[in-house]
Amino acid sequence: MPFKTDAAQTSSVAETTRAVVQEFLTARIAGDTARLVDLFADEVDWLLAENPVVPWIRPRTTAAECAAQFTDLTAHTVPEDARARVDRVLVDGTDAVLTGHVSGTVRATGKSFEGPFALCLTVEDGRITRHHLYENSLSIAQACTP
Repeated sequence: MPFKTDAAQTSSVAETTRAVVQEFLTARIAGDTARLVDLFADEVDWLLAENPVVPWIRPRTTAAECAAQFTDLTAHTVPEDARARVDRVLVDGTDAVLTGHVSGTVRATGKSFEGPFALCLTVEDGRITRHHLYENSLSIAQACTP
């Protein structure tokens, strides 16, 4: 028996994922942590490379902890120097992958970091359940080291 998919259902799921990802990006740009809390699920599979010298990178699991990453990041970096460019958003059902480039300056050291990133998100029931970020952690660690 051939494998069949319900194209309408698959399309609807992908549209929901794309809409939530767009809301996530809009909230991040605006610094709207209340909206970010609403967008994250109660429990999130959160992954960033362990980087003990970077104060905003730490384990997170709750919606509030995940949304607070934005606040932590802005507390430790120079907002005027922060840049993030999303080059691609690829959506496949509940999964989305965003690729782009990020740069900034660490407030405490005055050093800059930059590099490509890939962000893998999963959206279920209209909320983000997985947030895995892959970035140039060496550049960020060097910028955080006096």
